[in-house]
Amino acid sequence: MNFKIELPKFKNKQYNILDFGAKISTKFNNKMAIQQAIDTCSQNGGGMVIIPNGYFLSGPIVLKSNVNLHLENNAFLQFTKSKEEYPLIWTDYEGQKRIRAVSPITADHQTNIAITGHGVIDGNGVLWRGIKRMKLTEKEFQRCLKKSPYFQETKEGGIWYPTQTVYEGVQVGEPDYNDPNALELASKHYDMYRPVLLSLKHCDKILIEDITIQNSPAWNIHPWFCTNFTLKNAKVRNKYSAQNGDGLDLESCQNCEIVGTVFEVGDDGICIKSGKNAEARQIEGPCENVWIHDCKVFDAHGGFVVGSEMSRGVHNLLVENCTFIGTDIGVRFKSAMGRGGVVEDITIRNIHMANILEEAFIFTMGYVLKNLETDKTDEMQSTLREDIPEFKNVIMENICCEHAKIGIKIEGLEALPIHHLYFKNIEITAEEALVLKRAEEIHMDNVIIETPNGKQILNEVLKG
Repeated sequence: MNFKIELPKFKNKQYNILDFGAKISTKFNNKMAIQQAIDTCSQNGGGMVIIPNGYFLSGPIVLKSNVNLHLENNAFLQFTKSKEEYPLIWTDYEGQKRIRAVSPITADHQTNIAITGHGVIDGNGVLWRGIKRMKLTEKEFQRCLKKSPYFQETKEGGIWYPTQTVYEGVQVGEPDYNDPNALELASKHYDMYRPVLLSLKHCDKILIEDITIQNSPAWNIHPWFCTNFTLKNAKVRNKYSAQNGDGLDLESCQNCEIVGTVFEVGDDGICIKSGKNAEARQIEGPCENVWIHDCKVFDAHGGFVVGSEMSRGVHNLLVENCTFIGTDIGVRFKSAMGRGGVVEDITIRNIHMANILEEAFIFTMGYVLKNLETDKTDEMQSTLREDIPEFKNVIMENICCEHAKIGIKIEGLEALPIHHLYFKNIEITAEEALVLKRAEEIHMDNVIIETPNGKQILNEVLKG
């Protein structure tokens, strides 16, 4: 890679949370003790805050500069849930200004920070998340109903909600964000506004290493507008039924390395984002210079994903030596008219995929459209060039996929087809080989796709 990633460095000094009044207890809230240890460490020039072996319950905490929050091997840090400790704030979620509850772990404009060790951080997301009925066995569904009777029928089979406030909030909907009393109006249903577990905003030199991060209310890890971010040898987990339970959402960040990490989550595994629509494009901040390698993704919506929020652009990514098993989609690029932005100069190589439920590769500009052929509503909403998203100059090579529903699917826009994609040394077993719509300069070099109807060996430039 043609960029350098700086790692944080820390003073050789330790601060054990037990010395600040922390207790191993299922009832005692250690928020004040942990926060005091972090604050003291940062004020004294930094070092390591130790969470020792044992179970520690805590309210939301804030990371500070020059602090390495270190969980020992059998440390288990689990977060509370309460209206008092998780007030609603204005923040950024899914690429736009949104109301959300405070995150369990937050860092804002901090430098030289880390979360390390082989312990477990648990966001207690089961207390926040609704669950789609279709993702539960009958036994699991009955267990949910014993916890909470709130269930809403839908065309897809219904959604179970963990509390009355979430259920009623869904019926009411979010308030008008232009209303000066929006936060107050939303607070009645605070737990409908699920936070990400780890929110890192405008931070520099960040390391997350070895730790297990799991059970998030919404996304697990969300760095946005960060530089020099490293995620190394970690485990990121959520049940497959966890709605919006993404593993990593790297948004508008520069100079990042994701290495040796295992993702098993309820939504996209490794996801690259850069804001949504014209609102996001008012602030410059592409996601660029990212190296993802030697990772594994299980049971996620997508193994490696770009979008659908990509309006500030995504540039210069290398994804290599990864394995995706049992994901809904293998490699997924998604956007829609109105997003704008350019996704370009991406190399994906040496990837092994198996048991992919839908597409091995998909590039779609119809993420919010039910039917690109007949529904042109979104396309007609704007004729501005800056509203048209673009995917180009993506190289995919030395990739095999043992079973997918569709091998390669590319669906662009009439206003701007998806173009200049390069597939080389690809081997796929699928039920259907290719779907191409509004695509140009799709280069195939030794692409082998075997379906029940036979084997195709492609060495040509395609247009659809």
